[in-house]
Amino acid sequence: MSEYIKELLYKMADDQLIIGHRNSEWTGLGPLLEEDIAFSSMAQDKVGQSQHLYQLLHELGASDPDTVAFTRNAKQFHCCQLVELPIGDYSFSIVRHFLFDFAEALRFEALSNSSFQPLAQVARKFKGEIKYHTLHANTWMQQLGNGNEESKAKMQSALNEAWPYALGIFEKGHFENQLIENKVFFGEEALKQQWLDLVSPLIKKAGLKVPHGTKNTKGIGGRVGIHTEYLQPLLNEMTEVYAIDPSADW
Repeated sequence: MSEYIKELLYKMADDQLIIGHRNSEWTGLGPLLEEDIAFSSMAQDKVGQSQHLYQLLHELGASDPDTVAFTRNAKQFHCCQLVELPIGDYSFSIVRHFLFDFAEALRFEALSNSSFQPLAQVARKFKGEIKYHTLHANTWMQQLGNGNEESKAKMQSALNEAWPYALGIFEKGHFENQLIENKVFFGEEALKQQWLDLVSPLIKKAGLKVPHGTKNTKGIGGRVGIHTEYLQPLLNEMTEVYAIDPSADW
């Protein structure tokens, strides 16, 4: 039982850790002071969520959270490629924030009823935080998408770029069938359909066009160790302090 649950936990925890660090790169650089604070706060939430998920992994026999988070190389990570991409300009970060956090909101909602109770409890604990994240993301999608021609063009360009990577969020793992059969999770295909049904009208409401295609582009996933060139440099930066002092706390 533990192996298929571990796979699910790894990809969720790795997603949260990496997007948390990416979002933290806006600290001091946000276009508005409020946005600087908002992205920093959401980044802190993500890293905190990852720590809880790594703790569940530890209880299932994995190493302690710090060791799991800071001693693996890129090929050992299960995060989707979307989260590891550089922050780009603000339009790209907002679009990624929108696409990823709505997927996470639906994932945590589904997992709040998981047969694996420790995960269900964590999912219920963090649903409120993620609801704020989706509210923030959608507010900016609507404002920038329905803004002037320049902002609309930037948002559409960012959406076109991020879309195939976002579909990679739902890449199936090796134990997909076991997760579904044991009612731990209803599966990535069902989650993707929920996500498409949710985000497509919001994208249109923002005056933007939903990019063509609902199938993951070959190779764009990350769940089985295939990552972009950007992940390992990010991990090197993330683990610099840990490499110097493994006893340092988060």
